[in-house]
Amino acid sequence: MAIQATARTGMDPKVKDALDHVRAAAQELHGTISDAAAKRAGATKADLEALAQKAKAVTESAKASIGSQNDAAKKHLTEAISKLEATQKHVAEGLKSSGQAFETSVRKAVADARASVQKVSEAIAAKRSAASTKKPK
Repeated sequence: MAIQATARTGMDPKVKDALDHVRAAAQELHGTISDAAAKRAGATKADLEALAQKAKAVTESAKASIGSQNDAAKKHLTEAISKLEATQKHVAEGLKSSGQAFETSVRKAVADARASVQKVSEAIAAKRSAASTKKPK
């Protein structure tokens, strides 16, 4: 079924898989940060330490796949990477703070993670759009 979908979109299966992987990882990161922030007692330092590693892994995955993208997809992935790096920054700030500053850092991390998912989705849409406008050989 994946081969048929790829044939319909005209996308290279490796590129499609890379983008789908980055999006799934970014969505998981956003969900995990959101869940941690929604806990009754709020996110804990242990939660943030685990999130820091996830954010770094998603960022590296996005950076690794950027070279195989068209210009529009590269632009969106670059923006996603920027949001992921901001997520990492806010998580790091949260690890160094407490109280209201901690909660603020977690909220900012959630917002940046959400924005990164949106940018990866836009990269996928740009890639699909470019693939659909190519003429079949």
